[in-house]
Amino acid sequence: MNPSLKGKLSPLSIKLFEAKKEKKLTFAEIGEKLGKDEVWVAAVFYEQAKPEESDLVKLGVLLDIQENYLINSFDVHTYFPNRGGLFDLPPADPLIYRLYEIIQVYGYPLKAIINEKFGDGIMSAIDFTANVEKVEKDDQERVKITLEGKYLPFKKW
Repeated sequence: MNPSLKGKLSPLSIKLFEAKKEKKLTFAEIGEKLGKDEVWVAAVFYEQAKPEESDLVKLGVLLDIQENYLINSFDVHTYFPNRGGLFDLPPADPLIYRLYEIIQVYGYPLKAIINEKFGDGIMSAIDFTANVEKVEKDDQERVKITLEGKYLPFKKW
């Protein structure tokens, strides 16, 4: 957990991060136990994704957190994530700022290429997956991020 976010995170998120640290688990390891991707698991910890009750049962067992606490906190009927509400723009964190910078510099070029290949539309961030890989290239460690979203054409009426 990023210490600068501690004031912005709920007690639920803090409890999840503390349990993860105590168990010495990675998001990938938790995701494997839940049958979910590590990026989605991290989004749950930051309350940016909505888990199902079955995910919470498994997570409670894995992290030794009372099942009722998780189920009540992530109530499937009333809990909906406040997605994107954790930082201001531009972001101050250097890594997040670089992702923001990538969109500032390459956003319109990517949009132009998507429009050329698919037409007038967008890439969904709802029907979406993200993957982070560690890649060795030219004796350097590199980060490879893959974003995959459903193409949605703009409706004409």
